Amino acid sequence: MRIVNSPAQPRATSGIDSFFKISARGSTIGQELRGGLVTFLTMAYIVVLNPLILGYVPDSEGNFLGGGTDPGSGIPAIAAGTALIAGLLTILMGSVANFPLALATGLGLNVFVANTIARQSTWSDAMGLVVLEGIVILVLVLTGFRTAVFHAVPRQLKVAISVGIGLFITLVGLVDARFVTRIPDAFTTTVPVQLGVDSHLLGWPVLVFVVGLALMVGLWVRKVRGAILIGILASTVLAVIVEAIGDLGAVQSDGSNPNGWALSVPSLDGSVFDKPDFATLGEFNLFGAFDSVEGGILAAVLLVFTLLLADFFDTMGTMTAIGAEAGLNDEQGIPPNTQRILIVDSVAAIAGGAGGVSSNTSYIESASGVGEGARTGLASIVTGVLFLLAMFLTPLVGAIPSEAAVPALVLVGFMMMQQVGDIDWRDPEIAIPAFLTIVLMPFTYSISVGIGAGFLAFVLLKVVMGKLRDVHPLMWIVAVLFVVYFAYSPISSWIN
Repeated sequence: MRIVNSPAQPRATSGIDSFFKISARGSTIGQELRGGLVTFLTMAYIVVLNPLILGYVPDSEGNFLGGGTDPGSGIPAIAAGTALIAGLLTILMGSVANFPLALATGLGLNVFVANTIARQSTWSDAMGLVVLEGIVILVLVLTGFRTAVFHAVPRQLKVAISVGIGLFITLVGLVDARFVTRIPDAFTTTVPVQLGVDSHLLGWPVLVFVVGLALMVGLWVRKVRGAILIGILASTVLAVIVEAIGDLGAVQSDGSNPNGWALSVPSLDGSVFDKPDFATLGEFNLFGAFDSVEGGILAAVLLVFTLLLADFFDTMGTMTAIGAEAGLNDEQGIPPNTQRILIVDSVAAIAGGAGGVSSNTSYIESASGVGEGARTGLASIVTGVLFLLAMFLTPLVGAIPSEAAVPALVLVGFMMMQQVGDIDWRDPEIAIPAFLTIVLMPFTYSISVGIGAGFLAFVLLKVVMGKLRDVHPLMWIVAVLFVVYFAYSPISSWIN
């Protein structure tokens, strides 16, 4: 389903147009450039956030990634490596798969690597498992298994995945802007999340988000070209002015300074052209974790399997959603160049581990660029080049607060939600799995959990209805794998 109205398709007039099929997909070079820039602005936070996630967690020997025994000392190297790998792999996606999909270190995956794997091993061993996971998933792609599983998923479940991701990224946007906040101890309260702080919107940064969202929606409804990009840039200018006047600073990890910015403070501090440090590159030991992880080989295999399953289905859901939003999917909900997309994504997992910055994967934030008009790989190349420039311009990247960028996620979440009408809600055999897929993605803050619950419900209902022939053989295999995935904690406890 194509949500954004495209201009009349011009005839191909250049080699670039012909190579990327820009006109054939109803786009223009201008749209692709704007879309690539918007995707970068929406994803740029990862260059700041990934070092914070990976840089302060000691491994089993008390060392910190890229910085020895000093907490946070490796942050510049992690930031440079994050931008480098994201830039190279996103360019590869654009040139090889010709798809408007950007890649970077996977959120959730990096948290799992830092807080589960690295604490049981060294950072080098942890990154070795990431590389190993990437190799395994690449083999699954090259043998056709990953693509075959994707084709085995019923079309309406693919639609549900897209809709669920739309709700997921909407929640991500609201939470990152602190319009919606988590309640630390949900067991002692009546609700797990709330509006702002203590059910009140608090601080100028939230106002920047509200103004940015209102501006973006207003421009989009008026069909103004570049609505999302204009909204982000205008909100960033407003944020810089607010910070210059109020000197708000950032919200601290202990929750103090609640009126501050959620992640990046919108100000230009330090040298604009910093020399990048690549100390994390090549710091991996492929099979080291098989000796260092408590529980030995079986525990290490289980860790690889957990990484594999999350990466396997997150990417399938993401590329389906992006393809649907761009109007590129076929009647079965399959994007063009699926095999190439999956190959590049698998290589990204290997590259992320080899670069010492955790597994790289496809980003649903790419939907913001698609919402701006991106339809081809040219947009991805633009995003990738900007990531490479970010290695030298981290102060400029850091000047874009999440409050200015994430309104794009809310607007795009609405666009993706419109596909919900393609699901037959009168048929419980597909409606219930679709419902679980949609609601569990935002409610569990995990794309994989939503997909897994939907798949298991689909198979279970077919069994209950005596329609075993309606279940593709690969869906049975996937269902078993998801049972293992959901049972990770008890299995891990049993091994240890």
